[in-house]
Amino acid sequence: MAKKGAAPAIHPTKNEMNENLRRSMIELLQKHLASAIDLSYAAKQAHWNVKGANFYQVHLLFDQLHDEAEEYVDTIAERLTALGGQARGTVQAASEGSILEPYPLDMVDSMDHLKRLADNYATWSAALREAIKESDESGDDLTADLFTALGRGVEKSLYFLESHFQRA
Repeated sequence: MAKKGAAPAIHPTKNEMNENLRRSMIELLQKHLASAIDLSYAAKQAHWNVKGANFYQVHLLFDQLHDEAEEYVDTIAERLTALGGQARGTVQAASEGSILEPYPLDMVDSMDHLKRLADNYATWSAALREAIKESDESGDDLTADLFTALGRGVEKSLYFLESHFQRA
């Protein structure tokens, strides 16, 4: 086990990227892994506890958002392990590393859930745009491409959420 504050070990790999770049991308991916896990369970929290207008439709939407976020989790974890990292994918690790604000546990109103999840998706979308720039400028085109694909999915989900409360 690494000492607290020490750089985590990187597993040997035949990946041609230098170790410093791999280490940098692994840490960037870890932050987004934590946020994806957090987002996934925020959507599940909403799914389990939603009440109110359009219950059935938003109940299904929240479950769909959870499933999509779980795919993001797997994609991110597999990329960071391919770079030689060790995925920190527990709920505790996600809690420590997520960029998202803690999701309220007492919320039930469908509109409140929709707006709160939209806030989370917007926050992560902005962070993904920064991650695209960072990984691209670092020379890791594959990680930049991964973040681009995630960004498209997250922005589509944000559109679905906002469509419930936006007015012409």
